[in-house]
Amino acid sequence: MIAFVRGRVAALTLSSAVVEVGGVGLELMCTPGTLASLRTGQEANLPTSLVVREDSMTLFGFADDDERSMFELVQTASGVGPKLAQAMLAVLSPNGVRTAIATDDVKTLTKVPGIGQKGAQRIILELKDRVGAPTGTAGTPAASAAAAPWRDQVAQGLIGLGYNAKDADKAVESVAADAGDRPDVGALLRAALRTLSKA
Repeated sequence: MIAFVRGRVAALTLSSAVVEVGGVGLELMCTPGTLASLRTGQEANLPTSLVVREDSMTLFGFADDDERSMFELVQTASGVGPKLAQAMLAVLSPNGVRTAIATDDVKTLTKVPGIGQKGAQRIILELKDRVGAPTGTAGTPAASAAAAPWRDQVAQGLIGLGYNAKDADKAVESVAADAGDRPDVGALLRAALRTLSKA
């Protein structure tokens, strides 16, 4: 088990970060909110979870230990694999997932691409006793970004989750008024996903 990765960020893509550790570039699959907090050339320290399959070994990187714990916990529900677990954390913060499960909020869980009504009910049923109580607010740590790049980051995050570029651009426009002086890319991405789920 690789518990965390610390090193220089060598490259960033729509869905992953390459972190150089001892001369080796490790690719970590990350949520758009986590990617928004990273900068190429800067040092990063990310908790990780290694998912081993017959044909692949995939390393997932997280903003903090809470996000990693939630990623691993939701996969214990039947029908939830690593990609769906990551999609949940792209749309909701770990505390948002806790709140949705604790309050039987099927509607919030179905905002995640790939989770339908029955899937949400199953996740709530299987995890309610194990997910723990929500703490404080359901937000995530603010990921500050310069005024212009946040639009690109949110649009790329939506495209990475399977939406087309046209819909992604419309969603970005719909949340532009909420950006303010210090845009929180994670919060804006979740707001954009909410507008797309209503459409």
